[in-house]
Amino acid sequence: MDRLRPIARRLGVLHGRIVGIDEELDGVDADSVVDLKGAPILPGFHDAHYHSSLTGKRLAALDLRPDVVPSLDHLYSAVRAYAAGLAPGDWLVAAGYDQNLIGGHPTAEGLDRVAGGRPVVLEHVSGHMIVANTAAFERAGYAGGLGVPDFAGGFVARTAGGRAEGLLQERAADFIHDLVWPPSAERMRHYLELASKQAVGYGLTSLTEPGGFASFSSFQDASERRVFRPRMSLMPLVSQLHELHEFSDGEGWWGIDLGLRTGFGDDKLRLGPVKIMSDGSLIGKSAAMHDCYQGEPGNTGIMRMDPQELTQLIVGAHRAGWTVATHAIGDAAIDYVLDGVEEAQRVAPRANVRHRIEHFAVASDAQIARAVSLGVIGVPQGRFISEFGDGMMAALGAGRSDRCYRMKSLLNAGMVLTGSTDSPIADGSPLGSIHDMVNRLTSSGEVLAPAERVTVEEAVRAYTYGSSYAVNEETNKGTIATGMLADFILLSDDLFSVDVTRIRDVAIGATVIGGDVVHNEGVLAD
Repeated sequence: MDRLRPIARRLGVLHGRIVGIDEELDGVDADSVVDLKGAPILPGFHDAHYHSSLTGKRLAALDLRPDVVPSLDHLYSAVRAYAAGLAPGDWLVAAGYDQNLIGGHPTAEGLDRVAGGRPVVLEHVSGHMIVANTAAFERAGYAGGLGVPDFAGGFVARTAGGRAEGLLQERAADFIHDLVWPPSAERMRHYLELASKQAVGYGLTSLTEPGGFASFSSFQDASERRVFRPRMSLMPLVSQLHELHEFSDGEGWWGIDLGLRTGFGDDKLRLGPVKIMSDGSLIGKSAAMHDCYQGEPGNTGIMRMDPQELTQLIVGAHRAGWTVATHAIGDAAIDYVLDGVEEAQRVAPRANVRHRIEHFAVASDAQIARAVSLGVIGVPQGRFISEFGDGMMAALGAGRSDRCYRMKSLLNAGMVLTGSTDSPIADGSPLGSIHDMVNRLTSSGEVLAPAERVTVEEAVRAYTYGSSYAVNEETNKGTIATGMLADFILLSDDLFSVDVTRIRDVAIGATVIGGDVVHNEGVLAD
């Protein structure tokens, strides 16, 4: 993926970095030589938006994805069977259901019938809503689900009598989340170990964790114990920042203790952008849109905060030296974020900041052009196309679907394209995501926004160089070149030669991080 040297035959590694390519190695001896007999190698994949702690949590939990539980009846049966193996009073936590595919949302009443009195929390596949049962509401202090208040930036589904029905969207879910998260240090280490094993098996050598982690120390501990192997850029949530008077220039200074901010750390673990949540999800029809969702007059989604508050957060973090990554899926939310970035650069100009919009899901040509002019990087998810494309098309309708998860248009406008899956919202396989970026086929076989297809090279570059660029790390990783970190993967087939319909079938033979073999299907000597 080095455009100055697109193809090489020999690669030299010393002390975790690449020290020579091809003729640069002439006359050089090595402690060990591995002959791959022409097998293809690429730079390690970098997922620009990957929830490692949540991925591990879901891997450890009851799996409710539609391919496992295809209907509401199957969901209730799975909960009943899982509950039978828990101690009385234990929390039952499960994740991955999609109401678009199983016939609707579960309810508190339905879960009460199968949980044996245990509190239950089911997380929607999007991560933007949950369903709680009566015992869970009672643990939170609301007997029988009565008295649950309304929440700004959220939604509580209610029965005709006003009782909480089970479904909680956006900020309305926080009071239940707080009861079951964060986990103990031991449990967090287990989650990260599970996520790490899956990630390196997928060829991921570097990740960006978009907020929600329990603590920096959890990742430091897991990295030092070598149970978590990918390189990591951590995005603290903006709620984790606080006023630091000793660093104030009279305008206020937001940060974490000692004034640490974006860029602090080393090549294993570092602070990335600060994360802000502005709106909801597209398949949950809570992303903030200018126009109503298809078939739902009056529903334009949810802004999790007032646009003026959003601008204040963006400006404050920008002024304090942070790169800002704002979750914005709907076109209305995208406009509000761009307003905030424009104001931030007006009051405190900074060059080459690389602020980001996570997802950047429904965007017009004008919004793309404005983002490029402001230096904003969009972070769309290719894997959403096959996993959620049909639901997104149904939510948007034919008139807006061509503006959904655009990629080719970002490149054509001059934006650096990134690769990501939002794991575990979608499966974290980069090859699966690259497949979707190139083919753009939904699970039903429909083509979502065909003009947004990219080439294989463009998709691979997004997953290597592009995602590294998005965290100011393109001089360290993302290409195989002298001086770069020795992070690379061995593939079963050449991605640039296989039929594009087979990209997701290519296997990862080995994953190498810093010269260490961290995943091996028997093709490399440890």
